[in-house]
Amino acid sequence: MKVLIIGLGSIAQKHINALKKLQPDCEILALRSGKSRCEIEGVKNVYQWDQVPHNLDFVMICNPTSEHYKTIKKSLEVGVPLFIEKPPLMNLEGVTELLSQTEQKNIRTYTAFNFRFHPVIQWLSNNLSEKRVLEVQAYCGSFLPNWRPGRDYRKVYSAKRELGGGVHLDLIHELDYITWLFGEPFQLNSFRSKVSDLQINSIDTAHYWLQYENYNISVLLNYYRRDARRYMEIVMEDETWMADLLASQVIKANGQVIFSDSCNLTDTYYEQMKYFVAGLNKQENYMNHLGESIRTLSYCLQ
Repeated sequence: MKVLIIGLGSIAQKHINALKKLQPDCEILALRSGKSRCEIEGVKNVYQWDQVPHNLDFVMICNPTSEHYKTIKKSLEVGVPLFIEKPPLMNLEGVTELLSQTEQKNIRTYTAFNFRFHPVIQWLSNNLSEKRVLEVQAYCGSFLPNWRPGRDYRKVYSAKRELGGGVHLDLIHELDYITWLFGEPFQLNSFRSKVSDLQINSIDTAHYWLQYENYNISVLLNYYRRDARRYMEIVMEDETWMADLLASQVIKANGQVIFSDSCNLTDTYYEQMKYFVAGLNKQENYMNHLGESIRTLSYCLQ
């Protein structure tokens, strides 16, 4: 297997590790912007598109979100499936043309929302269908300076609005798994702002309200909570579940643990890559193809 990766930040290295675990003999090439960049073991650097071989199996797009649009357009010319790190784009400018080109060239795409492979989300997808949901609250709060140990948080793309940073884009996972589990809302409202003292110019808090026929869902995200929490509370007619994504368990209101798993986030990247690689030789669309993830992005930006 031969793969081209564009962008070699922290998230790209997680995908590389998952790919190496799945396909130890995989040949990985990285399209770099300059020769002063550091070397990564097991990754061969190339510096121009004309150095990219023609027998690739797929392309991984992991550069800053602000670069995704032009990178996807260029990658479509290679003629192989695209693995696109979330969010797919920084904004919705030019999406009609991009989706049209993807369809015309018959390029299959997948947008990397690894939380769909989280065991708690997987368990909920298999156990919610018979329940009458009345209310859902999803929450994710963590401290941006702790995200990338050893790096100045003020200099990473998350801190910079112009690079596609912002908590609403970084933590778009919540909107993705909510709409995957519960379907598309008939109405959505949102509020996004910068409220903390973090030295960033990007949005650090976002609140969404999704309206469904018989219930509402609230999603709250932030960059400034030092004691990280990520959970979903599901209120139903007969009971309430607290789905804790950091502890990887689901608990009833009475304290009874009804699901638990030893998963860590690294496992979700591996399961995601396994799903993607298994689908390379199939004809049907991947779940969360570019069109689907752009719909989620439209909710994020609304």
